[in-house]
Amino acid sequence: MSQDIPVGIITVSDRASAGEYEDHGGPALRQACEGYGWSVAAEAVVPDDKERIQTSIRAFSDQGCGLILTTGGTGIAVRDVTPEAIREIMRVEIPGFGETMRMRSLEITPNAILSRSLAAIVDRSLVIALPGKPSGAVECLSFVEGAIPHSVKLALRVPTSC
Repeated sequence: MSQDIPVGIITVSDRASAGEYEDHGGPALRQACEGYGWSVAAEAVVPDDKERIQTSIRAFSDQGCGLILTTGGTGIAVRDVTPEAIREIMRVEIPGFGETMRMRSLEITPNAILSRSLAAIVDRSLVIALPGKPSGAVECLSFVEGAIPHSVKLALRVPTSC
């Protein structure tokens, strides 16, 4: 079992944020995180909007979430903007996370090649953009779970000013 890590979970969905669709991704990730021994400290459901995604990520980082997971918005539909939102505010991208998630997911579904999942350091948090499908989000998290505690520890050491 991994160390306790404070986690923020952000579901990115126009329909779920408008109450037209019940969020299943956030609860699935909460259950997975609790299974790893991590504490879910904050949760949000936001529309597919770069500014709203960025505001939530920054707020969760300010609240002390060492790990922030997003679910949704990583595909190729017109409204899928999660990777762009993260890249605009990140300090550094960590390509190995996205590469691993796609490679392992391709063993399950050929559509994994369409995923734009990624990981990056934003402020003092590790941010991982996961697929919107609940099973895909949980599977992708499991593929990279082993690298998360050390990544969070390094992210916390990042100076916030020059």
